[in-house]
Amino acid sequence: MELQGSLMSLKGYNLQFLKKDIPAGIIIALVSIPISIGYSLVAGLPPVYGLYGSLLPILAYGLITSSPRFVFGVDAAPAALVGGMLYSMGVAFQSDDAIRLVPVITLLTAAWILIARLIGLGKLVRFISSPVMGGFITGICCTIILMQIPKLYGGDSGRGELYELMIHIYNTMVTNVHIPSLILGAGTIAVIMISRKFIPAVPMSAVMMFIGAGITYVMHLESYGVKLLPSVRSGLPSLAIPDLSLLHGNVRTMMLQTLIIAIVIISETLLATNNFALKYDDRIDNNREIIAYAVGNLAGALVGCCPVNGSVSRSNIADQFGVKSQVMSISAAATMMLILLFGTGFIHLLPVPVLTGIVISALISSTEFSLAATLHKVDKTEWKIFYVVMFTVLIFGTIYGVLVGIIMSFVTVIIRASNPPRSRLGYIQEKDQFYPVDRTTGTREIKGALIYRFGGALFFANANTIKEEIDDLVTDDIKAVIIEASGITSIDVTAVERLMILYNKYKERGVKLFLTEHSGNLNDQLRAFGAEQMFKDYAIVPHIYQALKSVGITKPYELGDCEGDICYLPISGSAGSSQIAEFEWAYGDQAEARMEEVANSLADKLITLETVDDEMIREVERNALGSNWSEIDEEKFLDFLEFQLAHLLELGKIDPDKFQRVREKILLYHAKLDSQINDRNSDELDKIIKTRMVREEQFKSRFPAAYHAFAEERARHREILKNKYPEILERIKRLRAEGPDASQPREKPEQDKSSFPVLHELEQFVDGVKDYFHLKN
Repeated sequence: MELQGSLMSLKGYNLQFLKKDIPAGIIIALVSIPISIGYSLVAGLPPVYGLYGSLLPILAYGLITSSPRFVFGVDAAPAALVGGMLYSMGVAFQSDDAIRLVPVITLLTAAWILIARLIGLGKLVRFISSPVMGGFITGICCTIILMQIPKLYGGDSGRGELYELMIHIYNTMVTNVHIPSLILGAGTIAVIMISRKFIPAVPMSAVMMFIGAGITYVMHLESYGVKLLPSVRSGLPSLAIPDLSLLHGNVRTMMLQTLIIAIVIISETLLATNNFALKYDDRIDNNREIIAYAVGNLAGALVGCCPVNGSVSRSNIADQFGVKSQVMSISAAATMMLILLFGTGFIHLLPVPVLTGIVISALISSTEFSLAATLHKVDKTEWKIFYVVMFTVLIFGTIYGVLVGIIMSFVTVIIRASNPPRSRLGYIQEKDQFYPVDRTTGTREIKGALIYRFGGALFFANANTIKEEIDDLVTDDIKAVIIEASGITSIDVTAVERLMILYNKYKERGVKLFLTEHSGNLNDQLRAFGAEQMFKDYAIVPHIYQALKSVGITKPYELGDCEGDICYLPISGSAGSSQIAEFEWAYGDQAEARMEEVANSLADKLITLETVDDEMIREVERNALGSNWSEIDEEKFLDFLEFQLAHLLELGKIDPDKFQRVREKILLYHAKLDSQINDRNSDELDKIIKTRMVREEQFKSRFPAAYHAFAEERARHREILKNKYPEILERIKRLRAEGPDASQPREKPEQDKSSFPVLHELEQFVDGVKDYFHLKN
């Protein structure tokens, strides 16, 4: 079977790709020199074994992998795990014992990976979540950074866990800070981190390696007390079968710990490879990948290096150079072979602080704190899991970190399954559809009915949840409890038993309980587990409206009032309740803040243009805000845009003549939109006008100096309506005379968003705006 991406499937390879693949491979080899040497030292091996790990293993992986772009080699997590094993076994780093033992560790790791493939254990990796893996990798990176910090200022690397590492750092700082070394190490980190932001295409790790060697050559840094790497013998590695007799007396320890290393390699590399493949729609065969990991580690064992792993950082570098295939691996291996044959002489010129700075910079880029920040915003449970795993690694070590990570992964699955998404559903008459009342503005519950959506498998762990929540929600006026079950994928016997208890209880009270909107497969399970009575009573029906009709609730539905947390209408937000604001549906609580940010950014762009037309405004809206966009959203967006233009005029950031031209086009477009909304639903326009009045008062109180320009905009808007849509102007006059509707729903609690004039540019929206103007110009 031939797979796209591997060297075994290069039939039909486009020779034009060589211009990308060969340079990418050369760069990967050069970048791998300092990083692989650094991780080799972390694993307890002499520097040259890091270079060996960047030769044969990367070539073996490239021959088999289905990924055309991913890079394999010596990496942080396996190196740290091996170093921890040696430390716990009392094996001196870089000793003959370490050189003999590490290949055995690598061989056992390869064997475990192959066994995982043969018995299908790779499927279990899907249960290791990104927060768990992110916390584990971040914990390892932080541990290695703490180990390496003393080497920045002339000390020796630390060993052990967080407490021991902090004590070691303190002791070395008190007694042994070498200023020239500190300048070199800290300077290397600063240069790499700054260049990563401003010139990311430059492989600064390789550049700093050569700069460090050059400084040593010119200034003889060793004479200033700066430590240098030891000399590395030239020549290719010799192949040798690891000495399995070293397992004697350590079988249990080594088998368990190499299993953990194998799990880490499979889970981390598979997850990263598949995430990376999504960018280019590459097809990844997970089974083939696991075999590639096993063969790569077998090659590593033969040359004596530590276990090897996929490298996200080096894969990103290859991607920056436009890599197209694993010809990159041939190029990288060939380059490393030339370095081993002819270029090892410069390695003894590398200052240890510079190498340490390169390694620490690579580790910083490998941490997943950005993932933790995202989790903190959207899922506090997974955010806690991330840090539990990270601090377990830091405090108790990598082995416990892996075990806790695996346990937390399964706990996460159980938590999610036992606490699936649930919501009460309401109705929007003009849409003739049901929406969650706690997410969608203007949704109102149908009187006499409780419509309850449950999303996820219904089984013993969450069966009580549905019962308890429905009991809490049912009031005396409820005639029907309707479970919207479109999200229920399966049900077990315990859940059916609880469901029947609930059904019979409400039946005795004269309340009909229905199950609707689910798939036919669920009906088979319900009958098999004893819910036949619900079928006989016609309590299982295909659609919500059928359940409502069976208890005498027919269209037009009588809707409940806006009370409590239902039917919120933000005074600066949605314009009406009878049409769902689709942008709000898509983005929830963040919808208004995001729309406001885009309006601010668009205003900045508009003032740079000479002409503006309707189609341009519509196209920019589509580019910046996507397809989840209704007339209600658009009306609100234009209000924000007009507010911001007035604010820019008051700040002197827009020429008055240009302001008039841009404003005229937007106001014409806004008036046309008012007419379209009026033609569709005049009551809707009334609600928009009343909400618009409240928004105007908000703007006036926040920016009184800019309000004069905005008032002129509104006056011009009414003048346009007078000429083109006089009946709409009359309605506006009448409604403005009445003032804002005091019966409007109260304001939604304040959302966490930036103040109006702050021009944060949310990338996912502003990029769309920029792309549009780039193409337009």
